[in-house]
Amino acid sequence: MRRRRVNRVATISMHTSPLDQPGTGDAGGMNVYIVEAAKRLAELGVEVEIFTRQTARDLPPVAEIVPGVSVRHVTAGPYEELDKGDLPGQLCAFLSGVLRTEAMYDPGRYDVIHSHYWLSGQVGWLAKERWGVPLVHTMHTMAKVKNLLLAEDDRPEPTARVLGEEQVVDVADRLVANTPTEARELVELYGAAPGRVEVVNPGVNLTVFRPGPRGAARRRLGVPRDALMLLFVGRVQPLKAPDVLLRAAARMLADDPSLRSRLVVACVGGPSGNGLARPSHLADLAAHLGIQDVVRIVPPAPQHELADWYRAADVTVVPSHSESFGLVALESQACGTPVAAASVGGLRTAVRDGVSGVLVEGHDPHDWAHVLGRFVRLPAWRDELSAGAVAQAAAFGWSATAARLAEVYAGAMAHLHRAPVAVPCS
Repeated sequence: MRRRRVNRVATISMHTSPLDQPGTGDAGGMNVYIVEAAKRLAELGVEVEIFTRQTARDLPPVAEIVPGVSVRHVTAGPYEELDKGDLPGQLCAFLSGVLRTEAMYDPGRYDVIHSHYWLSGQVGWLAKERWGVPLVHTMHTMAKVKNLLLAEDDRPEPTARVLGEEQVVDVADRLVANTPTEARELVELYGAAPGRVEVVNPGVNLTVFRPGPRGAARRRLGVPRDALMLLFVGRVQPLKAPDVLLRAAARMLADDPSLRSRLVVACVGGPSGNGLARPSHLADLAAHLGIQDVVRIVPPAPQHELADWYRAADVTVVPSHSESFGLVALESQACGTPVAAASVGGLRTAVRDGVSGVLVEGHDPHDWAHVLGRFVRLPAWRDELSAGAVAQAAAFGWSATAARLAEVYAGAMAHLHRAPVAVPCS
């Protein structure tokens, strides 16, 4: 069967804008994924229009990121960031804005819809029916997986989300999984048809995230040249488990008090999700553990500055309870900094255990202290992992991701799955 060329994609990201700074609120790896993949698709001649909810009155209706990639701000609810739990009530308003945009043009403006996260998938479901085009969906995170791996003080995902995800899985023409593990989860936990699941690895910007002199990076960030630096990057919430790093650092200092003069524990990110209820949690925990003198809490940083944080670190710590992939691990490795990561989800793909970093089973701070202590005690081993980290990251580029996505889009267009008629918004 001859495949049509993909000319224009309607990307739906309802709950978080690709223009937002990753690392706080709902902005994270998904934002990076959408922007970087769209840029590389544009380089392939595929135009991408990204629909997101307008969160400020002064945002323009359309903002161009680069030629061929634009962001369309859709009015749906108040001009402010809403909790994800409140967003289902705005689905119909958001859908209406998406449909109105398409109606302004001649029929056939979009060749395919790519929705990200389950809320966007619900919108994509109805748009697919109206436009007669295929729906490609990427989960990024899944409620059933998160509920199986909850942190001790985290809340389970609600039943409404589980049902919503099941509906999207049933109607999507293609489901894009970040890793083979995620593909299996879609099939085993959600009953996805294996023939409609495609594995497309995310990538890393190898131009921004690349090795550089550690001393220069530390000088720019105000980190002592002889520091032993442990780095956490990401949203501060129970799912990401930054508390595991702080508790492990406290154990390391208890075992070897002489480390205190050199140890730096840097946490780059802002509160998100359940972490918003306790915005000072990390600072309070550091004080409770008696390590506030070695902990630096830093706001989310733009990519060029974030690259310096990676280069400055001895090891990047990713102790998440669940990760669909783990872009932080890739970014760190691309900068030549090995990773200590939880052996969960996509981190098993992003990190080569014993080659580019270490995968840690469980979340016991004592176990993490032991692993991190090896990075401190064995600099030659750390340098060996650093070389492996650069090689590991080099295999993941956004251009390859975009090329695979274009193939998935074409395949979905060639085998359009006619879904059950969606229930209209009430």
